[in-house]
Amino acid sequence: MTRRIFYIALGATVGVLVVRRLTAAAESMQPDAVARRLVASVTGFVDDVRAGMAEREDELRSALGVGETSETP
Repeated sequence: MTRRIFYIALGATVGVLVVRRLTAAAESMQPDAVARRLVASVTGFVDDVRAGMAEREDELRSALGVGETSETP
């Protein structure tokens, strides 16, 4: 009898864990969640490209001996 109760409890626990995992997976596939992840990825990529562009521009200015001229009239 105690063995049967143990397996019933084990089955219920596994069932709850599986349902929670499936629910979390389904929620992560909702359009708004996918859109948030996509926007975050694109934003990070754009920030990296901008930083690389600024770094390269500084390298080119340094190599060509061109400095920032901030002459005020």
